[in-house]
Amino acid sequence: MENRHPKRVEDYTLANLILIFVNLMWIFTAVWSTWGLGPVLILAAILNHLITRLDLHKRRKAPGFDKTEQI
Repeated sequence: MENRHPKRVEDYTLANLILIFVNLMWIFTAVWSTWGLGPVLILAAILNHLITRLDLHKRRKAPGFDKTEQI
């Protein structure tokens, strides 16, 4: 049995970000056409808040985080 090292994997980050953008756009368009611009703005604000909280949570879990330091 041969012991082969795995080859380097392609980076699909950009493709995934583009797909997320496209999906958000059609969902926002569907919500806008159904209920108007208000719910789209509220949904965008909620998503922004959740992404910010996720970032803060990941920073706190990262090694080297000083609990006395303010973010």
